[in-house]
Amino acid sequence: MAEPLRSQRNGTLQFVGQMRQLHGRGKNKSGNYGNASLSENVRTLCKGGRLKEAMHILSFTNQYVDCWTYVQLLQGCIKEKALSEAKLVHAHMIETGFVPDRFLWNTLVNIYAKCRNLIDARRVFDQMPERDVFSWTVMIAAYGRHGAAEDAVALFRRMQMTGIQPNQFTYASVISACADSAALQQGIEIHKGIMRSGFQSDVFVESALVDMYAKCGSIEKARELFDKMHQRDVVSWTAMIAGYAKNGYIHEALDLFQKMPEHNTVSRNAMIAGYAQNGCVYEALHLFRKMPERNIVSWTTMVAGYAHNGLHVDALKLFGQMLQAGVKPDSKAFVAVLPACAHLAALKEGIQIHEEIIRSGFLSDVFVQNALVDMYAKCGSIERARTIFDEMSQQNTVSWTVMIAGYAMHGSGKEALQLFERMQSSCIRPDHVTFLCVLSACCHAGLVKEGCHHFDHMSQYYHIDPAMEHYSCMVDLLGRAGYLEEAQNFIDQMPVKPNSTVWGCLLGACRSHNNIGLGQCVAEFLFEFDPKNATPYVLLANMYGAAGKWDDIRKLRKKMKDRKIKKMPGCSWIEVNKETHAFIVGDI
Repeated sequence: MAEPLRSQRNGTLQFVGQMRQLHGRGKNKSGNYGNASLSENVRTLCKGGRLKEAMHILSFTNQYVDCWTYVQLLQGCIKEKALSEAKLVHAHMIETGFVPDRFLWNTLVNIYAKCRNLIDARRVFDQMPERDVFSWTVMIAAYGRHGAAEDAVALFRRMQMTGIQPNQFTYASVISACADSAALQQGIEIHKGIMRSGFQSDVFVESALVDMYAKCGSIEKARELFDKMHQRDVVSWTAMIAGYAKNGYIHEALDLFQKMPEHNTVSRNAMIAGYAQNGCVYEALHLFRKMPERNIVSWTTMVAGYAHNGLHVDALKLFGQMLQAGVKPDSKAFVAVLPACAHLAALKEGIQIHEEIIRSGFLSDVFVQNALVDMYAKCGSIERARTIFDEMSQQNTVSWTVMIAGYAMHGSGKEALQLFERMQSSCIRPDHVTFLCVLSACCHAGLVKEGCHHFDHMSQYYHIDPAMEHYSCMVDLLGRAGYLEEAQNFIDQMPVKPNSTVWGCLLGACRSHNNIGLGQCVAEFLFEFDPKNATPYVLLANMYGAAGKWDDIRKLRKKMKDRKIKKMPGCSWIEVNKETHAFIVGDI
């Protein structure tokens, strides 16, 4: 057996053993099928779409089949996104000593990549005795789809160093990775290489470049490239329309949409997303309802649009209508609707969607798992959130971050910090959101020393510049602990101008510790800084009330009335007859 195959035997054979226990079958060492008849039988079943029966036959023999039969099995797995069955096919090759050719190696990488199993995809890629441009392109595209632009670009550079020339699909894949991660500078460098390569006129590459510049905020450059295209397809038009919408140019997006030679479902979906991203929910719904044909993307886009605009009840209702219409949700649909459950703390609906995820076979999807962890944590079920987190086969930065955020939300600061230590020891690099959750955990648990340590560690060790949210969290941390003078000094020493949120955290601390003197100064500043915000008025009024300063309260209320400032009423949700209803103060 070839050496690369030996190195992966343990992990894969352990998995196949578990799978056979799960399916209740073992290997038949007698090998009732000869190679030729076995291959023919398996291929016939694959062609008929009977993958499970083909897998059943394969699992009862210790004889390998021919290369084309393995390819057909794996292509059937790709079609059905059947990761478990693909691993069984891979294990069968290893157990029987079959040495794949380059095409079969590529198919293995492709199935793992399409099933979002980056770890095994990269493991197989690294074990390949020789690679062609397709091998590199599949792996680069997989990194891009998972938001790992740095890995995609690094692999692209390594490919160039080996002497293998990228083709138009390679360039489009690496450019798309830069687009999804907003890596503009890296995209510009690769664009220069495209100009030298001669692929700059390929419509596939041009569309990817338009999409990249638009997603990175260079909308003028995107339009310049779009206008220079000799041939435009639906991808080009959709990329430009989506780019306008993403950058807030909804009128330009609509104008281009109307000029598009022919509308299809893809272009309509892009316009619906554009409307929703810019707060035009009615227009998005109008276009959605007028569509002659809707696909799963159409439904998902509208559900996500509702959730994005805070219409979480409508998002849940539309998801239910989608199921009633017989549309089978995919992983993105589940990821779109779960935040609505989280926002409404609708645990019952979240559990029902979780059950639907299991039935649909998407429970192993890392994006769905992350959304489930987040939903359960925000619905108050931190134990369920931790169970899903612990059962994940692979955890990315988002996985660790949402679990840390869950602990922070529940006031479990020590558990959050312990998990953060585990994350770092697992060689998963935290990002700015992770540190925000860590600081929030320290804030809610009163861990001032630890919070200051991690704030410094963020910039000194990980070279992550603090954003305004990190500064706000630090002011909140110091203020909650009663260190009001230190919090004010921290604000004075900030390298950037503090915003109203930072000052609001200090005002909240003044309210908690009844420091009226400092509170008045901060409140007066906020009245001028953010004149339409009612929060500083309410906090100052509460301080006056606690001190018995009723005259000051009357003056403050008069000031609010004169400035036409109103406090937003509270809102609650209740389920009646399986429908969720929203109520605000004054409805009853």
